[in-house]
Amino acid sequence: MDNMELVYLKGLAKQFPTIASASTEIINLEAILNLPKGTEHFLTDIHGEYEQFNHVLKNGSGSVRRKIDEEFGNTLSLKDKKSLATLIYYPVEKLEIIQEEEDNLEDWYKITLHRLVQMTKRVSSKYTRSKVRKALPKDFAYVIEELITEKEEVQDKEAYYNGIIDTIIKIGRAPDFITALCYLIQRMVVDHLHIVGDIYDRGKGPHIIMDTLTNYHSVDIQWGNHDVVWMGAASGHLACIATVIRIAARYGNLDTIEEGYGINLIPLVTFALKTYENVNCDRFAIKYSDDYNTKDLDMDMKIHKAISVLQFKLEGQLILRRPEFEMEDRLLLDKIDYDKKTVVIYGKEYPMLDTEFPTVDPANPYKLTEEEEAVMIRLKDAFRHSEKLQRHVKFLFSKGSLYKVHNSNLLYHGCVPMDEEGNFNTVSVYGKEYAGKALYDVLDNYARKGYYSQDKTEKLKGQDIIWYIWAGPNSPVFGKDKMTTFERYFVEDKETHKEKKNSYYRLMDNEDVLNHILKEFGLNTETSHIINGHVPVELKKGETPIKCKGKLLIIDGGFSKAYQDKTGIAGYTLVANSHGMRLVAHELFESAESAIRNESDIFSDSIIVETAQNRICVSETDIGIELRTSIKQLEDLLKAYHDGIIVEKGV
Repeated sequence: MDNMELVYLKGLAKQFPTIASASTEIINLEAILNLPKGTEHFLTDIHGEYEQFNHVLKNGSGSVRRKIDEEFGNTLSLKDKKSLATLIYYPVEKLEIIQEEEDNLEDWYKITLHRLVQMTKRVSSKYTRSKVRKALPKDFAYVIEELITEKEEVQDKEAYYNGIIDTIIKIGRAPDFITALCYLIQRMVVDHLHIVGDIYDRGKGPHIIMDTLTNYHSVDIQWGNHDVVWMGAASGHLACIATVIRIAARYGNLDTIEEGYGINLIPLVTFALKTYENVNCDRFAIKYSDDYNTKDLDMDMKIHKAISVLQFKLEGQLILRRPEFEMEDRLLLDKIDYDKKTVVIYGKEYPMLDTEFPTVDPANPYKLTEEEEAVMIRLKDAFRHSEKLQRHVKFLFSKGSLYKVHNSNLLYHGCVPMDEEGNFNTVSVYGKEYAGKALYDVLDNYARKGYYSQDKTEKLKGQDIIWYIWAGPNSPVFGKDKMTTFERYFVEDKETHKEKKNSYYRLMDNEDVLNHILKEFGLNTETSHIINGHVPVELKKGETPIKCKGKLLIIDGGFSKAYQDKTGIAGYTLVANSHGMRLVAHELFESAESAIRNESDIFSDSIIVETAQNRICVSETDIGIELRTSIKQLEDLLKAYHDGIIVEKGV
């Protein structure tokens, strides 16, 4: 035994100071290895649709309802099953309705509590008692543990359990106890949550979603391009700040910035109303939803135009600053002929739909005016000092990354940039070339520098990389040759709007290409899957989320309402449990209010991707690998005790 190993074992001996304690832990860990693996829930491309997100999170993509069916079978009517499911999803809101409408509330409490206890037993059965105990709500931990634990020493078990439930009702704690059980069932149905990118933009509630995720028991996040640009904005990067405000303005969601994150937009509003007072802003229409206040329409269109021009200027400055990004084709403000009202794009001249830009100097089009400089300084300060935004972005950095390898699955939001033959594209990043996994790693590293670095030069390099991840032609999470924002605003010819997808998307059914990717990330090509989002699956056109016989799964089916006319559904999610993998296609979600009052769950159509011949145990997961390592170390500690190398303490 070398010195390093001895030092480690002495440290481990402080935690397990006796042969008995080390032996007990080995027995515990060996037992855990033989438990069924926990359920993993995969969601992606949420895009601010917080009500639908919360509902899918609560129902575990149909997992709660399946557990109800398993537990009660034909002993409950369909109506009772729907009512029980709705109660589990929305206990507080549903209880208010029940208390108003139910004639015999005490009987309802008794029946419901018994059913919820049965459900709690079922969903907690695959976990150790220790893990269940840690998940129990503090106020009711002891009582719940009594109700869900078999007591061999109690002869009349029915009377024992009925006595506990009767007491809960008698002392007026039934509503609180029901609520606690419902939240516990939600918690135990899903062991771990994967968010495969794009929490932000389009919908109104990304900040609400982030609040939910920061309180979730076990989650990881693979950054999407819309998440990354918000991370850049939080770091104080001006081009990213302009971009997130422009998108919010376009979708009528400035409230997300002002009220959700407490960011003061008054300097921008004042500037826009003054500078664009008599300027045509028709090209900057707002894509608003039913609850948008149309009295703000004229003002928001002016804000939309003002921030768009700022974005184009700031992006131009960045592209000129970073020629290595090879994005000179996106420099278009200097290609405008104001007399002819045209713009030259890739050598071809196009008429422009709008050339009324009061702040653009044709001789120096990317220079900000003094007023624009002042606005951006104020906005940068507001973004940097938004406590909630900073907390959310730090969470994205701590729980997130550009990709994750987990339980033989490779998770990433967009694509692995490649050419038509399936060879990984080589990308120059500040003088060095990277491809495949190395490209992901270096971009991830620079993104963290962009937020955390104390070195101003490194910080700016990192921030510029964050923007490149958002819109760069070889960005893994963007996955297109260009972002044609300018053309979509100002050029009618739709040929200029086209954004060519990376070759990856044309090669997703090529097994050799997918195996090449899996090998690059160190995965077994026979047993592993790639799970990614980013591109809506157009079910209307006959597209399928299952590629290459299930080796690759695309789970972006359109959470965003902006995509649902195109996709025909309201999103795909994925559930992986001890029985296999199941894709879930969701129908359109009306509202949480409708789900509560009408007991209308999202109808979910399941597609079985893979069924395990034998139930998958913890021993076959990444946690199992960690546990076996711990067992080996504890066995070494036991040997050291037996050999007298380390002496037991406290015997």
